[in-house]
Amino acid sequence: MNAYDVIKRPVVTEKTSIQKEDANQITFEVDRRANRVQIRKAVESIFNVHVTGVRTMQVKGKVKQRGRIVGKRRDWKKAIVTLIPGERIDFFEGV
Repeated sequence: MNAYDVIKRPVVTEKTSIQKEDANQITFEVDRRANRVQIRKAVESIFNVHVTGVRTMQVKGKVKQRGRIVGKRRDWKKAIVTLIPGERIDFFEGV
């Protein structure tokens, strides 16, 4: 599996912004088949940083209803990556 296949996108929310500032943690949506070692290697190779820890969790898709039609969002995997102090990843530089 390629490093760009493992990391799908960063998760940017208010909570992840606080984690990024306070604990130097970045949150990514990753491939559901990827394990912690693959995620660590992918982040280190793509962003050229050193990772101290990786925590993963399976996120269940929410059931949504529009009128009488009931649907379900897809399940996905989330990884919280902790970086070495002093290193950082900037997604929106200059915005």
